[in-house]
Amino acid sequence: MAPAFKPAYLIHGDDHGRIAERRARLRGLAERGSGAQGVELFEGDQATPDTVAMALNAMTFAIGRRFLIVDGAERWKDREMDALEASLAAIAPDTTVTFFAREDGRLKAPKRLHDAVRRAGGDIATEQSVKPRELPRWAVGQARALGLELTPDVARMLVAHVGERQQRLLRELEKLALELDAGAPDRPGGAVRVDADTVLELTAASAERRAWALADAVLSGRADNATRVLLQMRAQGERLPGLVYWMSARLRQAHQIARALERGTPQAQVRSGLRMPPSAADRLIADARRLGAERLERAVCLIADLELASRGGGRGGPSEDTAALLAIRAIAA
Repeated sequence: MAPAFKPAYLIHGDDHGRIAERRARLRGLAERGSGAQGVELFEGDQATPDTVAMALNAMTFAIGRRFLIVDGAERWKDREMDALEASLAAIAPDTTVTFFAREDGRLKAPKRLHDAVRRAGGDIATEQSVKPRELPRWAVGQARALGLELTPDVARMLVAHVGERQQRLLRELEKLALELDAGAPDRPGGAVRVDADTVLELTAASAERRAWALADAVLSGRADNATRVLLQMRAQGERLPGLVYWMSARLRQAHQIARALERGTPQAQVRSGLRMPPSAADRLIADARRLGAERLERAVCLIADLELASRGGGRGGPSEDTAALLAIRAIAA
């Protein structure tokens, strides 16, 4: 059965990865339901309250539900909302507009946008990051809802083992619940107690550490190995935007190293500025020297295009997974 969409949504908060994930999922649902012609994207300079208001008021010949996906609502001000408020109040019944606000510090979706979405009969969802020191307590609560019992010590160990991303932690808790048959209505004894050995046996190690391994495989030219690692991580539920983020960071770091070496900076000085074990630093410096600044600059551009595609940018072309495989093989070739 096709999902039922409301006229308007506002997805906001400081968990930017989760917001990007929801944006990509919405776009996929919209394109499957209405085709690419039924989806309109508003990004960058085109994502203003007045531009969106004009689009909502415009006639369209699209067949089926019309979707407007709007980025950057965290930059808007209350004083800019007059036209958009009026357009949302009279939104067409076959139209859905979704506003995404990646909030940070003083950058917040304006209150008048919140109010206008509610008055239009829409929904508001907050995607808020939990501070690292609060993650063990958060994990205990999420586990309890899944029929699991974690002690504070085991929760801390889970965070250390899996990493600090909430969605990653939640996925691992869900896997534990399935493996241990937690929450089954006919299970006696209430919640299933999870010990440290079970966490180590049944959960995956930090995605960040494995993403570094993926980036290093790309840099070293091991295309087949990099492809295998990427496919394994995607099969385990890792989001592509997160993996691309770490690959991009490593490539940029290698590019900076290559430029420093080509300017004549001594290798010992370059190594002293890297926050990693000496053996890992030497491998990264060797890869950067072998590839050179010019080739690494092209690699950074390739990964930037992939990062845009993985976060819902761009139109047409291969799927995000295919684009990732092509980019990795091109860089590692």
